[in-house]
Amino acid sequence: MTIDIDAVTGILREAADTAVLPRFRALAEHEVSEKSPGEIVTVADNEAEELISPRLRELLDVPVVGEEAASADPGLLRALRREPAAWLVDPVDGTRNFARGSTAFAVMAALVREGRTVASWILRPTEDRAYVSELGSGSWRDGTRLHREPAPADPAELRGAVLSRFLSPTARERVVSAAPAFAEVGPGAHCAGVDYPQLVEGDLDFVLFHRTLPWDHAPGSLLLTEAGGVALRPEGDPYRPDDERVGLLNAADGTAWRTVRSLLLA
Repeated sequence: MTIDIDAVTGILREAADTAVLPRFRALAEHEVSEKSPGEIVTVADNEAEELISPRLRELLDVPVVGEEAASADPGLLRALRREPAAWLVDPVDGTRNFARGSTAFAVMAALVREGRTVASWILRPTEDRAYVSELGSGSWRDGTRLHREPAPADPAELRGAVLSRFLSPTARERVVSAAPAFAEVGPGAHCAGVDYPQLVEGDLDFVLFHRTLPWDHAPGSLLLTEAGGVALRPEGDPYRPDDERVGLLNAADGTAWRTVRSLLLA
């Protein structure tokens, strides 16, 4: 079944306009809670997911694996491995940023078939910007096709981000030691829905993640690969949302990926 790409974008926009933007910089204290140690959720996350999930099933009646639903019932993740198709939903990616009043958040969705991401959506509500991708058909930003140019060959010219929060002390020390070899190694936006578009659009040349939850990385990894970049596990395997391993190195091109891997992960 062919999915109406624009219809999904419209669903995300509606959820953002209804449940997310009205609460931006207007959250009451009781509307933010801790769902697990160090992880927060807001009323906007829950309400947006409740709006998006049934609407997606109207387009294609397959299981919906939403971040908040899976937090309450981790068994939902099995659908990515056992079902022929499933939706992924991240109702507010970058929740902590959103709760702090930062615009670095996104509303995201993806469609997975047989363990592969075949379509994805990243909406930046405060920017009124939508990124969409379809396997084999390319990546687009508001109707403009995206193509990631190769990165500089010299590592001293590469700009990247490393999400170090979940790294082991040894891995974190390795990153600190290797950082001077690059032009810049920052902490990223703490929002995959921001980091991936920055990589695709040339603001970054690489991004290293440790934790790779499917609703965080299925949308952006397809956006990147369909624009000509690479999203590979440290072992060199392509990213798949049904793969529970940790570690994901994204780069502008294969040469940059190998250079960064040799310096950061050797």
